[in-house]
Amino acid sequence: MNGIGWFQIGVSDAAVARRFYGELFGWTFGGDEAYQMITTPDEKSVMGGLAVGQPGHAIFCVVVQDVPAVCERAEAAGGKVLVQPTTTGDGPMFANITDPEGNHFGIFQPRA
Repeated sequence: MNGIGWFQIGVSDAAVARRFYGELFGWTFGGDEAYQMITTPDEKSVMGGLAVGQPGHAIFCVVVQDVPAVCERAEAAGGKVLVQPTTTGDGPMFANITDPEGNHFGIFQPRA
């Protein structure tokens, strides 16, 4: 736990992003239109997702055991919760927070 386990890139145009990252790095994409899974050619690479229709961002996500507790600790340490703990349709819980400098990152808890 507490290692980087995911990355996410927010884009307005999925086709442009797929072409750019596909040509640049050989990444491939799958999944639904709103959230597309990213696979890199490196088997040891962290997996990621393309968040379509969201403001541009590129963030890393840390795997944690308790998303709500980490959000509380982040706020106590001077951070801010941008996206409150949310459970996805297939089970994992996530939240987005910033550190005291305003750096945005995600946390997620695998489904139980």
